[in-house]
Amino acid sequence: MIVAVIDAELIGRKKHRFPNLACMKISAYNKKLGNDVVLKLDYNSLKKFDKVYISKVFLDTEIPKEILDLPNVKYGGTGFFYDKAEPLPYEVEHIMPDYTLYNDWVSEQLSNGVKKRDLKYYTDYSIGFTTRGCFRKCQFCVNQNYNKVEKHSPLEEFLDDNREKICLLDDNILGYKDWKVIIQKLKATNKPFQYKQGMDLRIMTDEKAELLVSCKYDEDYIFAFDDINDKDIIEIKLKLWKKYNTTKGQNTKLYVFCGFDRNNKWDLEFWKQDIIDTFERIKILMKYNCKPYIMRFEKYQESRYRGMYINIAQWCNQPRFFSQMSYQQMCDKDNERKGGNSATKRYNDLFREENPEIANKYFDLRLKDVVR
Repeated sequence: MIVAVIDAELIGRKKHRFPNLACMKISAYNKKLGNDVVLKLDYNSLKKFDKVYISKVFLDTEIPKEILDLPNVKYGGTGFFYDKAEPLPYEVEHIMPDYTLYNDWVSEQLSNGVKKRDLKYYTDYSIGFTTRGCFRKCQFCVNQNYNKVEKHSPLEEFLDDNREKICLLDDNILGYKDWKVIIQKLKATNKPFQYKQGMDLRIMTDEKAELLVSCKYDEDYIFAFDDINDKDIIEIKLKLWKKYNTTKGQNTKLYVFCGFDRNNKWDLEFWKQDIIDTFERIKILMKYNCKPYIMRFEKYQESRYRGMYINIAQWCNQPRFFSQMSYQQMCDKDNERKGGNSATKRYNDLFREENPEIANKYFDLRLKDVVR
């Protein structure tokens, strides 16, 4: 058969810098069966293929609805079904990914001027899950169908010896009973590795911290600070973490999830308090010389303070801004660069006018003044 594999994010999003693992596994399985596989980069002429597989990760990635009704099209992934997405068949899920699937696309991107480092996950990394699931059952999370962290696959199942690095997508590796065995196996490869989804800092221990910092870790250690109500335990664990991770530079990042109302009210009072809680978490992370990375729940776009979420993400998610200037200084610089009256300034001015006490408390915070 002639099979088309479509990574919907490549078509539906302006910038996408991470391969779709399901697509690579589907490709590998079909090639094993002797089928010809094409990475399709549009939705044209799909009827000429015997089978078309479409996968997407994000709910807001747009796909023409009529495409999904074609008899030769099969689609899946969290972007379609969120926590109700069906798993891949066992024989597909547990096959070595086809890391060559994106080769032609990568070559085209490079010829169009995209920097090699922006394509690193397509070229340099073995990617997979050693465990799946989490016991937290956070309201906003896709992992609603698990009660614990479970073993998923051995490292050898997705490890390509020709690739320099390893990227793990585990949901909560530190919550797995045999976490130590897995991390020791990763360490033994002598390859740099990273946990991309973020690790659960709340269950950090001396033993876990000591082992992690002894590894050849790739880029930032990533954790999460999703809820201001966790501030006490987060601070305790950051102190523990810093006892072992003694580097003077910023190599620890925490995802700061915002814009999600756990009481499902979504009123102006919530949006105001959520901005406060976001700044408060940023301030706590500043104390420990950690980088916040703002993750916005999609409903933020309905907020009166939508622009503030954009501004805060612009400040925090670019380390050169966050490390060198306050939120207010970032806004002023951006406004100056754009010749005055920028959207950044308008968003900032609206919030400051309506909430001067919040602005006075947080807008001038600078990393160098807060870090211990």
